[in-house]
Amino acid sequence: MAIPDKTYKNIISEIVFFDLETTFPSKTGQKFYILEFGAIVVCPKKLIELESYCTLIRPRDISVVPVKSGRSDGITRGAIANAPWFDEVADKIFDVLDGRIWAGHNIQRFDCVRIKEAFEQINRAPPKPAGIIDSLGVLTEKFGRRAGNMKMATLADYFGLGQQKHRSMEDVRMNLEVLKHCATVLLLESSLPPDALNRQCRSGPSVTTRSRSSLQSTSPDSLSNKPSRIRGKTNSREERSRKWPPSSTSHQRAVPYARQSIGKMTDRVKNIFSYAKSRPLSNFLKHSKSLIG
Repeated sequence: MAIPDKTYKNIISEIVFFDLETTFPSKTGQKFYILEFGAIVVCPKKLIELESYCTLIRPRDISVVPVKSGRSDGITRGAIANAPWFDEVADKIFDVLDGRIWAGHNIQRFDCVRIKEAFEQINRAPPKPAGIIDSLGVLTEKFGRRAGNMKMATLADYFGLGQQKHRSMEDVRMNLEVLKHCATVLLLESSLPPDALNRQCRSGPSVTTRSRSSLQSTSPDSLSNKPSRIRGKTNSREERSRKWPPSSTSHQRAVPYARQSIGKMTDRVKNIFSYAKSRPLSNFLKHSKSLIG
Protein backbone atom coordinates (compact mmCIF):
# COMPACT_ATOMS: atom_id res chain seq x y z
CA MET A 1 0.00 0.00 0.00
CA ALA A 2 1.47 3.33 -1.00
CA ILE A 3 2.36 5.91 1.60
CA PRO A 4 0.97 9.35 0.63
CA ASP A 5 3.07 12.47 0.30
CA LYS A 6 3.98 13.83 3.70
CA THR A 7 3.75 17.32 5.08
CA TYR A 8 4.64 18.60 8.52
CA LYS A 9 0.99 18.76 9.54
CA ASN A 10 0.04 15.20 8.65
CA ILE A 11 3.11 13.43 10.04
CA ILE A 12 3.82 15.33 13.25
CA SER A 13 1.42 13.17 15.26
CA GLU A 14 1.78 9.94 13.28
CA ILE A 15 3.60 6.91 14.62
CA VAL A 16 5.19 4.30 12.39
CA PHE A 17 5.55 0.83 13.87
CA PHE A 18 8.16 -1.13 11.95
CA ASP A 19 10.05 -4.39 12.16
CA LEU A 20 12.93 -6.02 10.31
CA GLU A 21 13.68 -9.65 9.60
CA THR A 22 17.38 -10.24 9.08
CA THR A 23 20.01 -12.92 8.73
CA PHE A 24 21.76 -14.00 11.91
CA PRO A 25 25.58 -13.89 11.75
CA SER A 26 27.08 -17.25 12.64
CA LYS A 27 30.69 -16.06 12.75
CA THR A 28 32.50 -13.13 14.30
CA GLY A 29 32.78 -10.26 11.86
CA GLN A 30 29.78 -11.22 9.77
CA LYS A 31 27.11 -8.58 9.34
CA PHE A 32 23.34 -8.59 9.40
CA TYR A 33 21.44 -8.52 6.11
CA ILE A 34 17.89 -7.16 6.00
CA LEU A 35 15.53 -9.72 4.45
CA GLU A 36 12.19 -8.05 5.12
CA PHE A 37 10.87 -4.64 6.10
CA GLY A 38 7.33 -4.11 7.36
CA ALA A 39 5.67 -0.97 8.71
CA ILE A 40 2.27 0.45 9.60
CA VAL A 41 1.49 4.13 10.12
CA VAL A 42 -0.81 4.66 13.11
CA CYS A 43 -2.92 7.58 14.30
CA PRO A 44 -2.16 7.83 18.04
CA LYS A 45 -5.50 9.47 18.83
CA LYS A 46 -7.57 6.53 17.62
CA LEU A 47 -4.95 3.77 17.43
CA ILE A 48 -6.06 2.92 13.92
CA GLU A 49 -3.88 1.87 11.02
CA LEU A 50 -3.58 4.55 8.35
CA GLU A 51 -1.10 3.04 5.90
CA SER A 52 1.12 -0.01 5.58
CA TYR A 53 4.11 -1.15 3.57
CA CYS A 54 5.95 -4.46 3.47
CA THR A 55 8.62 -5.88 1.19
CA LEU A 56 11.07 -8.74 1.04
CA ILE A 57 14.66 -7.67 0.35
CA ARG A 58 17.33 -9.66 -1.48
CA PRO A 59 20.88 -9.27 -0.16
CA ARG A 60 23.69 -8.92 -2.69
CA ASP A 61 25.17 -12.15 -1.36
CA ILE A 62 22.22 -14.52 -1.53
CA SER A 63 24.27 -17.35 -0.01
CA VAL A 64 23.78 -15.81 3.45
CA VAL A 65 20.10 -16.80 3.32
CA PRO A 66 19.35 -20.42 4.31
CA VAL A 67 17.95 -22.76 1.68
CA LYS A 68 15.45 -24.12 4.19
CA SER A 69 13.87 -22.46 7.21
CA GLY A 70 13.29 -23.85 10.67
CA ARG A 71 9.97 -22.01 10.80
CA SER A 72 6.92 -22.77 8.70
CA ASP A 73 6.71 -19.12 7.64
CA GLY A 74 10.45 -18.47 7.64
CA ILE A 75 12.26 -16.62 4.87
CA THR A 76 14.25 -18.89 2.57
CA ARG A 77 16.64 -18.38 -0.30
CA GLY A 78 13.91 -19.24 -2.76
CA ALA A 79 11.49 -16.76 -1.22
CA ILE A 80 13.80 -13.79 -1.80
CA ALA A 81 15.26 -14.94 -5.12
CA ASN A 82 13.24 -12.36 -7.07
CA ALA A 83 12.89 -9.75 -4.32
CA PRO A 84 14.27 -6.23 -4.87
CA TRP A 85 17.65 -5.18 -3.53
CA PHE A 86 17.69 -2.67 -0.70
CA ASP A 87 18.73 0.23 -2.92
CA GLU A 88 15.64 -0.42 -5.06
CA VAL A 89 13.27 0.05 -2.11
CA ALA A 90 15.35 2.58 -0.17
CA ASP A 91 13.27 5.54 -1.36
CA LYS A 92 10.04 3.95 -0.14
CA ILE A 93 11.52 2.93 3.21
CA PHE A 94 12.95 6.42 3.69
CA ASP A 95 9.56 7.97 2.93
CA VAL A 96 7.81 5.69 5.42
CA LEU A 97 10.21 6.39 8.28
CA ASP A 98 11.60 9.89 7.88
CA GLY A 99 10.08 12.55 10.13
CA ARG A 100 7.67 10.24 11.93
CA ILE A 101 7.78 8.83 15.45
CA TRP A 102 9.34 5.38 15.27
CA ALA A 103 7.91 2.57 17.38
CA GLY A 104 8.72 -1.10 17.81
CA HIS A 105 10.05 -3.71 20.20
CA ASN A 106 13.77 -3.44 20.96
CA ILE A 107 14.22 -1.14 17.98
CA GLN A 108 16.78 1.13 19.62
CA ARG A 109 19.31 -1.66 19.95
CA PHE A 110 18.49 -3.55 16.77
CA ASP A 111 16.17 -2.22 14.06
CA CYS A 112 17.32 1.42 14.17
CA VAL A 113 20.93 0.29 13.93
CA ARG A 114 20.23 -2.01 10.97
CA ILE A 115 18.36 0.74 9.10
CA LYS A 116 21.26 3.15 9.56
CA GLU A 117 23.77 0.54 8.39
CA ALA A 118 21.73 -0.34 5.31
CA PHE A 119 21.51 3.29 4.14
CA GLU A 120 25.20 3.90 4.82
CA GLN A 121 26.10 0.88 2.68
CA ILE A 122 24.44 2.50 -0.34
CA ASN A 123 25.99 5.90 0.48
CA ARG A 124 22.73 7.55 1.46
CA ALA A 125 21.74 9.53 4.51
CA PRO A 126 19.42 7.45 6.72
CA PRO A 127 15.91 8.60 7.68
CA LYS A 128 15.57 10.44 10.97
CA PRO A 129 12.81 9.92 13.54
CA ALA A 130 10.80 12.68 15.20
CA GLY A 131 10.95 10.51 18.32
CA ILE A 132 11.35 6.88 19.32
CA ILE A 133 9.03 4.62 21.32
CA ASP A 134 10.81 1.40 22.17
CA SER A 135 8.12 -0.82 23.67
CA LEU A 136 10.78 -2.99 25.32
CA GLY A 137 11.96 -0.16 27.56
CA VAL A 138 8.52 1.38 28.02
CA LEU A 139 6.84 -1.87 29.05
CA THR A 140 9.73 -2.94 31.27
CA GLU A 141 9.38 0.32 33.19
CA LYS A 142 5.58 0.61 33.23
CA PHE A 143 4.25 -2.94 33.00
CA GLY A 144 6.99 -4.86 34.76
CA ARG A 145 7.95 -8.48 34.28
CA ARG A 146 4.60 -9.94 35.30
CA ALA A 147 4.45 -11.87 32.01
CA GLY A 148 7.88 -13.43 32.58
CA ASN A 149 10.54 -11.98 30.28
CA MET A 150 9.93 -9.04 27.99
CA LYS A 151 10.16 -10.79 24.64
CA MET A 152 7.33 -10.05 22.25
CA ALA A 153 6.45 -13.74 22.01
CA THR A 154 6.08 -13.97 25.80
CA LEU A 155 3.96 -10.84 26.04
CA ALA A 156 1.71 -11.98 23.19
CA ASP A 157 1.22 -15.37 24.84
CA TYR A 158 0.43 -13.67 28.16
CA PHE A 159 -2.47 -11.79 26.56
CA GLY A 160 -3.60 -14.72 24.41
CA LEU A 161 -2.70 -13.04 21.13
CA GLY A 162 -1.29 -16.13 19.46
CA GLN A 163 2.19 -17.19 18.45
CA GLN A 164 4.79 -14.78 17.12
CA LYS A 165 5.50 -15.56 13.46
CA HIS A 166 8.79 -13.65 13.12
CA ARG A 167 7.59 -11.99 9.93
CA SER A 168 7.72 -8.21 9.76
CA MET A 169 4.10 -7.23 9.17
CA GLU A 170 2.63 -9.82 11.54
CA ASP A 171 5.07 -8.85 14.28
CA VAL A 172 4.34 -5.15 13.83
CA ARG A 173 0.61 -5.64 14.28
CA MET A 174 1.19 -7.94 17.25
CA ASN A 175 3.38 -5.25 18.83
CA LEU A 176 0.55 -2.73 18.58
CA GLU A 177 -1.95 -5.19 20.08
CA VAL A 178 0.38 -5.90 23.01
CA LEU A 179 0.69 -2.17 23.71
CA LYS A 180 -3.10 -1.77 23.63
CA HIS A 181 -3.56 -4.58 26.14
CA CYS A 182 -0.84 -3.31 28.46
CA ALA A 183 -2.26 0.22 28.37
CA THR A 184 -5.71 -1.12 29.24
CA VAL A 185 -4.40 -3.10 32.23
CA LEU A 186 -2.49 -0.07 33.52
CA LEU A 187 -5.58 2.11 33.15
CA LEU A 188 -7.69 -0.38 35.11
CA GLU A 189 -5.08 -0.69 37.85
CA SER A 190 -4.86 3.06 38.27
CA SER A 191 -8.65 3.28 38.61
CA LEU A 192 -9.20 0.53 41.21
CA PRO A 193 -8.33 0.06 44.89
CA PRO A 194 -4.89 -1.49 45.54
CA ASP A 195 -6.28 -4.93 46.48
CA ALA A 196 -8.99 -5.15 43.82
CA LEU A 197 -6.90 -7.15 41.35
CA ASN A 198 -5.01 -9.36 43.77
CA ARG A 199 -7.17 -12.39 43.06
CA GLN A 200 -6.24 -14.68 40.22
CA CYS A 201 -8.62 -14.63 37.27
CA ARG A 202 -10.95 -17.62 36.98
CA SER A 203 -10.97 -17.69 33.18
CA GLY A 204 -9.85 -21.02 31.77
CA PRO A 205 -7.49 -21.64 28.85
CA SER A 206 -10.45 -22.30 26.55
CA VAL A 207 -11.36 -18.61 26.43
CA THR A 208 -10.40 -17.03 23.11
CA THR A 209 -10.09 -13.26 22.93
CA ARG A 210 -11.36 -11.33 19.93
CA SER A 211 -7.85 -10.06 19.24
CA ARG A 212 -6.43 -13.58 19.25
CA SER A 213 -9.18 -14.86 16.99
CA SER A 214 -8.58 -11.99 14.58
CA LEU A 215 -4.84 -12.56 14.46
CA GLN A 216 -5.19 -16.29 13.93
CA SER A 217 -7.77 -15.92 11.17
CA THR A 218 -5.67 -13.46 9.18
CA SER A 219 -3.44 -15.13 6.64
CA PRO A 220 0.04 -13.74 5.89
CA ASP A 221 -0.84 -13.29 2.22
CA SER A 222 -3.69 -10.92 3.10
CA LEU A 223 -1.37 -8.64 5.05
CA SER A 224 1.11 -7.85 2.28
CA ASN A 225 2.31 -8.90 -1.13
CA LYS A 226 4.54 -11.70 0.05
CA PRO A 227 5.16 -15.28 -1.12
CA SER A 228 3.00 -18.07 0.24
CA ARG A 229 4.21 -20.09 3.21
CA ILE A 230 7.31 -22.16 2.68
CA ARG A 231 7.92 -25.18 4.86
CA GLY A 232 11.31 -26.69 5.58
CA LYS A 233 13.35 -28.74 8.01
CA THR A 234 14.68 -27.31 11.23
CA ASN A 235 17.61 -24.95 10.87
CA SER A 236 19.22 -24.47 14.26
CA ARG A 237 20.93 -21.24 13.27
CA GLU A 238 17.67 -19.50 12.45
CA GLU A 239 15.88 -20.85 15.53
CA ARG A 240 17.82 -18.35 17.63
CA SER A 241 16.18 -14.98 17.94
CA ARG A 242 17.83 -12.30 15.85
CA LYS A 243 17.03 -9.63 18.41
CA TRP A 244 17.57 -11.54 21.64
CA PRO A 245 20.68 -13.34 22.93
CA PRO A 246 20.30 -16.85 24.43
CA SER A 247 18.94 -16.73 27.97
CA SER A 248 19.50 -19.18 30.80
CA THR A 249 16.56 -17.84 32.79
CA SER A 250 14.10 -20.61 33.52
CA HIS A 251 10.60 -20.22 32.16
CA GLN A 252 7.86 -19.39 34.62
CA ARG A 253 4.24 -20.19 33.91
CA ALA A 254 2.45 -17.00 32.93
CA VAL A 255 -0.41 -15.96 35.17
CA PRO A 256 -2.86 -13.09 34.66
CA TYR A 257 -1.05 -10.97 37.25
CA ALA A 258 2.25 -11.37 39.06
CA ARG A 259 1.91 -12.93 42.49
CA GLN A 260 1.96 -10.43 45.39
CA SER A 261 2.85 -7.56 43.07
CA ILE A 262 -0.39 -5.94 41.94
CA GLY A 263 -0.77 -3.72 44.98
CA LYS A 264 2.76 -2.40 44.55
CA MET A 265 2.29 -1.99 40.83
CA THR A 266 -0.94 -0.05 41.39
CA ASP A 267 0.86 2.45 43.57
CA ARG A 268 3.50 2.92 40.90
CA VAL A 269 1.06 3.53 38.08
CA LYS A 270 -1.31 5.94 39.83
CA ASN A 271 0.60 8.86 38.37
CA ILE A 272 1.30 7.21 35.02
CA PHE A 273 -0.73 9.68 32.97
CA SER A 274 0.83 12.82 34.39
CA TYR A 275 4.29 11.24 34.18
CA ALA A 276 3.83 10.24 30.55
CA LYS A 277 2.47 13.55 29.26
CA SER A 278 5.91 14.58 28.09
CA ARG A 279 6.50 11.28 26.31
CA PRO A 280 5.13 9.90 23.05
CA LEU A 281 3.60 6.91 24.89
CA SER A 282 1.07 9.28 26.44
CA ASN A 283 -0.81 9.15 23.17
CA PHE A 284 -1.54 5.48 23.82
CA LEU A 285 -2.38 5.75 27.51
CA LYS A 286 -4.37 8.95 27.06
CA HIS A 287 -6.81 7.32 24.67
CA SER A 288 -6.80 3.78 26.03
CA LYS A 289 -10.27 4.26 27.56
CA SER A 290 -11.67 3.62 24.10
CA LEU A 291 -10.27 0.11 24.26
CA ILE A 292 -12.55 -0.88 27.15
CA GLY A 293 -15.87 0.05 25.57
